[in-house]
Amino acid sequence: MVYFDAASAEPIVPAARAALLAALDDGWADPIRLHREGRRAALLLEQARERAASVLACRADEVSFTNSGTTACHLAVLGAVLARQSQARGPGHVVASAVEHSSVLNAVARLEDEGSRVTLVGVDRDGRVNSAEFAAAISEERTVLACLQSANHETGTIQPAARAARACQAARVPLFVDAAASAGRLPLPEGWSLLAASGHKFGGPPGVGLLAVRKGVRWKSPLPPDSREGRRVPGFPDLPAIVAAAAALEDASAGRADADAELRELTDLIRDRLPVLLADCVVHGNRAFSLPHIVTFSCLYVDGEALVTELDKAGFSVSSGSACASEAAQPSHVLAAMGALTHGNVRISLPAGTTRESVETFLAVLPDIVNRLREAVSRWV
Repeated sequence: MVYFDAASAEPIVPAARAALLAALDDGWADPIRLHREGRRAALLLEQARERAASVLACRADEVSFTNSGTTACHLAVLGAVLARQSQARGPGHVVASAVEHSSVLNAVARLEDEGSRVTLVGVDRDGRVNSAEFAAAISEERTVLACLQSANHETGTIQPAARAARACQAARVPLFVDAAASAGRLPLPEGWSLLAASGHKFGGPPGVGLLAVRKGVRWKSPLPPDSREGRRVPGFPDLPAIVAAAAALEDASAGRADADAELRELTDLIRDRLPVLLADCVVHGNRAFSLPHIVTFSCLYVDGEALVTELDKAGFSVSSGSACASEAAQPSHVLAAMGALTHGNVRISLPAGTTRESVETFLAVLPDIVNRLREAVSRWV
């Protein structure tokens, strides 16, 4: 099998594997205990926090570890709004892009159900948020939080987060950045107030999220209080996984430039060849501002789930539908917001070390699979 679904989960990198195995021996104790084993675990936890903070360009005491990127997003959004609305003594206004990950959109929807006013700012055909419209929404009365991803999970589109941060600073509104798709790959935009990332997206083990809250940013936990993780995240931490995730983030950030240049050549090849190989095929997004490892395309008259299944039989692991949907068959809200074709969509996301040979083989088998599926549909029509 050839794995082309790194945007869902990057294979665990050697640095993370080594750190995980070492931490299983030394980091099994409770890090809040005062005995020798507890102190050793606490040291490992703080070292992991410092390593993550160095990559995120923030203070170590601003970083907390959660059990997933989804939890980090929920805590960031709900906690920021809870703190500001409790001070304002009433519901406020929340701004987000229409292409945020479902974890963010679901948190925003809950706030709306509880009385907050919500503005979802649309995107252009390339999936990029209009900075002027975003700034206008932020400037509306009683805005308590703005949410903008650093890059999109499905199309790889890089958002103008730095520009949004400047608008938020001018309006004195905190900005939450979901950096799960880009952490370890791109320098993070300056000016964010809250940030989330996910360990399995950059070569760490699953089950680790990162939540960063800048000093001075008002935040109140929406969960019952707990003494762990700066009173932000309750529960016993999975210390070996946390140590491994920090090692993976550091490793990705240090060695990403050369790897991403190689991946960019391969995704450019896919972008250029697909419209030639397949009729009625649309490649989404603009390579000028996209992550180097992601290409998403749609094929007319083809069911996306069927295409994924047939590609799996041919030896290629890819994804379709919404990148954050509970069911693969659910249409992509991202492509719908772009006004793009949502049928027969496939996301190719290449892990580090992908070879040109594997991409060429994929491009060779894809047309026959698409044509067979189209013929099957035509027989039923």
